[in-house]
Amino acid sequence: MSANNYRFPLPRVASVLISGVCVGGLMMASTAQADRSEWPESFTMGTASQGGTYFVYGSGWANMIADELGLSGGGEVTGGPTQNLALVHNGDIAFGMTTMGPAADAVSGKSPLAPGVVMDNVCAMFPMYETPFSITTLAGSGITSISEIPDGARIGFGPAGSTSDSYFPAILSELGVNFERRNGGWNDLGGQLQDGLLDVIAFAAGIPIPAVSQLEVQTDVNIIEFTEEEQQKAIAAFPVSEFSIPASTYQTLEDDARAVSMWNFTIAGCDLPEDFVYEVTRITMENNDKMREVHRSAATTIPENVVHNHVLPFHPGAARWFNENGYEIDEAQIH
Repeated sequence: MSANNYRFPLPRVASVLISGVCVGGLMMASTAQADRSEWPESFTMGTASQGGTYFVYGSGWANMIADELGLSGGGEVTGGPTQNLALVHNGDIAFGMTTMGPAADAVSGKSPLAPGVVMDNVCAMFPMYETPFSITTLAGSGITSISEIPDGARIGFGPAGSTSDSYFPAILSELGVNFERRNGGWNDLGGQLQDGLLDVIAFAAGIPIPAVSQLEVQTDVNIIEFTEEEQQKAIAAFPVSEFSIPASTYQTLEDDARAVSMWNFTIAGCDLPEDFVYEVTRITMENNDKMREVHRSAATTIPENVVHNHVLPFHPGAARWFNENGYEIDEAQIH
């Protein structure tokens, strides 16, 4: 059986479809002139759990695209990047969101959902933002650094198969932390932290993370930063880079917090019509003000950041927009 015909037994958790109405605010003549005969009548964007940045960003983006193109579309709650890659590859959803670590695993046949299956129907569309890896505890825990996390601490790592769950346990193990691993949606884990059922939550999500912002309103928290040595040790062992969480991100922070991060890109089925993906890319890249209204992390959803994809082939429709607008994508990088 070929990879493209492989069907994954993946759960479809919850979908929110919004009927698109072409309001004309962002619509340009090229949209009307495009051949839409092969376009889908509806689309779904795979996000992640509620309470995380993916869900807010992805659902808001899908609603904007649906409105501008006069289609039915919306965001779907999923297990995050690893599942999104499989769902897009399999044709179960049109679009998804992923960090580049899970993407590298998927295209090399190392996805934990389907070991040995090369996911070659997944194409990059546009850059989103960097995902910082950050740690939150209750202020009453007394934990103020990674080295102070107690032996056997109960740590929530997000949904199973998410970027956080795939990489943060290994990062903390590399830094000498011994822990009891817990999984769940970010909102649920935040509640467990407040109820004393967890000691720490290890987040990998775009900032500000809705669940952390909510926690700050309800209780006093500590946002734990990496030391320089811990940061460099993580960078040496994993596909992450230096990052600093601005103090303005959370009311709890008095200074910028040292962290590590991983880039996020939207993905599309490589077999989607070129004109369709071109229009989706154009609307997103040419209206960053609208994207920032969806989520503050979209400040980096700009064409200049297309250079951060070194893993996935670009969809021809997306590549056409970037090349037409002076952001050169080599032909070898295009599906």
